[in-house]
Amino acid sequence: MEFVAGDHVFMRVIPTKGVGRAIRSRKLSPKFGGFYQILRKIRLVAYEIALPSQLANLHNVFHSSRLRNYVSDPSRVLEMNKAQIKDNFSFEAQPGIIKDRHK
Repeated sequence: MEFVAGDHVFMRVIPTKGVGRAIRSRKLSPKFGGFYQILRKIRLVAYEIALPSQLANLHNVFHSSRLRNYVSDPSRVLEMNKAQIKDNFSFEAQPGIIKDRHK
């Protein structure tokens, strides 16, 4: 997949539970987070991305396999205040709320 400067992308994240333990297969866990802009193409498969201040400790150049093209749909965006992405591209999954139950 190729991108050009100015494109918007999602970044692949790894959901974790507890202290760095990766969740194996969760159907409903988000696979991509954020909404970032491509600043420039470094090489054939490397792109520099504009990261927010919360992720300033991350290197801002990513391989194209870690990125997915943004399709304009606000329900797909993972809010940064809900999931804090760590240095190893993981985040801690939070349990959901059960609103109704069928017997």
